[in-house]
Amino acid sequence: MADLLEVGVMFAAIAVAGVLSTRLDKSVIPFYIVVGMMLSPSVAGQFSLGGYPLPSVESTEFVEIGAELGIVFLLFFLGLEFNPSRLVESRDRIVRAGTIDFVVNFAAGLLLGFVLFGDPLAALLVAGIVYISSSAIITKSLIDLGWIANEEADPLLGTLVFEDLVIAVYLTVAAALVAGGDNITETATSVGIAVGFILVLVLVVYLGTAWFERSLATTSREFTVLRAIGITVLVAGAALALGVSEAVAAFFVGMAFASTSHVQELEELLEPIRDTFAAVFFFWIGVETDPVLVAGVAGLVAVAAVVSVPTKAISGYLGGRVYGLSPRRSTRVGLGMVTRGEFSLIIAAVALTGAGTSLTAATAESVYAFAVGYVLVMSILGTLLMQYAAPIETAVEARLGTE
Repeated sequence: MADLLEVGVMFAAIAVAGVLSTRLDKSVIPFYIVVGMMLSPSVAGQFSLGGYPLPSVESTEFVEIGAELGIVFLLFFLGLEFNPSRLVESRDRIVRAGTIDFVVNFAAGLLLGFVLFGDPLAALLVAGIVYISSSAIITKSLIDLGWIANEEADPLLGTLVFEDLVIAVYLTVAAALVAGGDNITETATSVGIAVGFILVLVLVVYLGTAWFERSLATTSREFTVLRAIGITVLVAGAALALGVSEAVAAFFVGMAFASTSHVQELEELLEPIRDTFAAVFFFWIGVETDPVLVAGVAGLVAVAAVVSVPTKAISGYLGGRVYGLSPRRSTRVGLGMVTRGEFSLIIAAVALTGAGTSLTAATAESVYAFAVGYVLVMSILGTLLMQYAAPIETAVEARLGTE
């Protein structure tokens, strides 16, 4: 009963956040995150009114699974925008833009990690936290702002695809190192399984169009929804069980359906489900944010933000130029890539598993707190930069010209 009440409080708070964002004409994502933080045990759970504790929401199994489903459905929709032929046609540009993004931001993160924590393994974790943009938040913002149909969507989505593939391998290696895995064979096996699973998904996407077409061959909207969700969540869950990102798997499933005649139907039927669980995901980020921990590393977060906002903006701009976009459109790509989110939090959780073994307890907790604070700042800052991109684009265009 108590768990159901918490879920009710969560959805009511999410609804109120939506109303506020609409009235203020702001992106809803920061509102979801902030309301989640305010209702977390570390904030609302510390106060009472008239002797009765204020309602709070814990990161229960339901909330965590709902957050994972939010990531899955957001990346599924990202895949629906990227059919296989489009991916093949853009592969050279994706690799070039993705490589620029990786070299600039991973190197910046690695340097930051050494400066802030003075530990090689901590530096490797910080490099991942700083490198990876939030596919979930950026996809949501692209849809909300209407950028998904614009020219800048191609380099944004292409770079996110590249990042998600890189992070699938990175997470496997990082998790093995943090766990104290100096067994090269075990690490290589884990990486091999992850890469193998991704390759299987790629083959399924290219060869399984007819099967995906038949899988939704029904006149029942109910069965269409259940079949699409069943396939997507099953594949995402299998990927996660094998150590591969569920987001990457969901993206490939979406891309497989992108080659069928059911794309528009899927978008119409699953959009409310996507938005519901996406809201839970952003709310969960807030619930996981302890203001006390964040306050303790506020200086580190500020330094990281000052360094990494320009590096992402510059690498994104260069990625847009790789695609042949104008300075204005390329600037929009750079601003769009600033947001960090779900993968950075996953890396933070990996850091905690190494407390007292591969990392000192203090270092592990500091990296975790840094990641949570960094995600909070960058998720809010990134969505605001996207929403108010116009004046920055104009300034860049005035300085660099239209071409």
